[in-house]
Amino acid sequence: MNRPKLRSRITVEGLDRAPHRAFLHGLGLDEAALARPMIGVVTTQGDTSPCNGNLAQQAQHAADGVREAGGSPRQFTTISVSDGISMNHQGMKNSLMSRELIADSIELVMRGHAWDGLIAYGGCDKNLPGMIMAMVRLNCPSVFVYGGSTIPGMLDGRTVSVLDVYEGAGAVMAGTLSRETLARMEKVAVSTPGACPGQFTANTMGMVAEVLGISPIGSALIPAVHAERAALGRRAGHLVMRILERGGPLPRDLITRESLMNACAIVAATGGSTNAGMHISAIAHEAGIRFTMDDVGAVFERTPLIASLRPGGAYYALDLHRAGGVAMIVRALIASGHMEGGTPTLDGRSLAEAVADAPDPDGRIVRPPADPIDESGGVIVLKGNLAPEGAFIKVAGLRVRVHEGPARVFDSEEEAMAAIRARAYHAGEVLIIRNEGPKGGPGMREMLGPTAVIYGQGMGEKVALVTDGRFSGATRGICIGYLSPEAAAGGPLALVRDGDIIRIDAAQGRRIDLMVDEAELDRRRAALAARPPRRLAGAHEKYAAQVQSAYLGAVTHSGAVDWPVEEAPE
Repeated sequence: MNRPKLRSRITVEGLDRAPHRAFLHGLGLDEAALARPMIGVVTTQGDTSPCNGNLAQQAQHAADGVREAGGSPRQFTTISVSDGISMNHQGMKNSLMSRELIADSIELVMRGHAWDGLIAYGGCDKNLPGMIMAMVRLNCPSVFVYGGSTIPGMLDGRTVSVLDVYEGAGAVMAGTLSRETLARMEKVAVSTPGACPGQFTANTMGMVAEVLGISPIGSALIPAVHAERAALGRRAGHLVMRILERGGPLPRDLITRESLMNACAIVAATGGSTNAGMHISAIAHEAGIRFTMDDVGAVFERTPLIASLRPGGAYYALDLHRAGGVAMIVRALIASGHMEGGTPTLDGRSLAEAVADAPDPDGRIVRPPADPIDESGGVIVLKGNLAPEGAFIKVAGLRVRVHEGPARVFDSEEEAMAAIRARAYHAGEVLIIRNEGPKGGPGMREMLGPTAVIYGQGMGEKVALVTDGRFSGATRGICIGYLSPEAAAGGPLALVRDGDIIRIDAAQGRRIDLMVDEAELDRRRAALAARPPRRLAGAHEKYAAQVQSAYLGAVTHSGAVDWPVEEAPE
């Protein structure tokens, strides 16, 4: 690999760049600093959530590493919408949208200033895919570092997380938990800065980043507050400079069909977040690779579930970190043929070489692939006449995988929550929440609020919930989401009526079907009234006009951006 020309020379070299240099001198850069490569160091630091609470501190170590390796770090921030705080109200419409804005904003800052490389620190759910999407879009020397998760809290001698608080609210409604206990729980559940400690979306995507090769192996599961993150930051700074010097590997060298399949395998093997399937498709799109829900589902189907991680299992990210981390799982899956070991990583080693020293599965947190928790992955794709393009369900820890019952239709999350809070639903029903897809929301809200309350009320596997919206990585129960095509785009979910029988088979058939004959569906389709017009403006209007199906990753542009290097003036 040959060192590429430095993009940043367009801003610092030549007579007519004197004003540019003046601005940079105003930032404290001397002539020596101007002569060095410019490396963007971006975080989502802020007071929006504890996930981002110490990212600036971590990123400072990365900036120090850039300086040590001969670069000039340029630090900046981008937005973050907390999934936890935006959950269960209209604010959640902004969460998935923020993934696109994070990617767009990083692209604009990097291209606007013509910097030479990028280190990104993300903490909350949409930060991670948004930042990785930006890196693949820019295709410049890049290192992604997940900021790590919080330490689980303790209450009355047992570990608790924010999931226990969500479900605790339902338990209070059901009369099985006191308000006083819930009040004590909410004060200790998030004990330090960092993301949720279970195998929810943030930890899942941190693992995905390692397996894609765009994050240092061994980095994802280090808790956010552990001291070893200082050395990790400096290593990231050194690494991006080495990639720049060598001319690669660049993000699109790392994001290949094989590495994307590996990413799907780590999700399936760990019972990861259903959101990850959609994010992996979106990352692929940035590289110009068509990688749909079908591609994701094929890997999920053939990959065994081997890690017992919450919410479907028993352990937290911290437990897995102490046992051997992501590398332990990856090494086992490569050995069993469920992952391709020849894919590259950003330090130049193959994935197999990078995990060669990892320990064997411990048999408790991680089981050998030959003796899995489940023969197929913790997340699977269902298809059928209700989901022609597909839908995701997390089956890790799910005991009831076949359900047939009458539909109870709600046209928004708010309608559903009102019925759930009042316990105005019955065992055996299939609760339908529609018009919550990418366009229909717009924004494709997560349904952790409804599912957690249902679970807390003791109804988690007695009813099913089906939606064209999303689910949190913390969701558990018979919960099918991401139905494509969505109701607002004319999908079959729009045709369902109260009392229709819906059959779900997540055991053998991998199907979800509306048990209504085709002639009746044709009559309903012909009579389907258009939704009342809504006035959308601002970000919601732009997103609804541009976003594509969840089947394709809910992406908003044509993909594979080209960013040529400009020649500096004489």
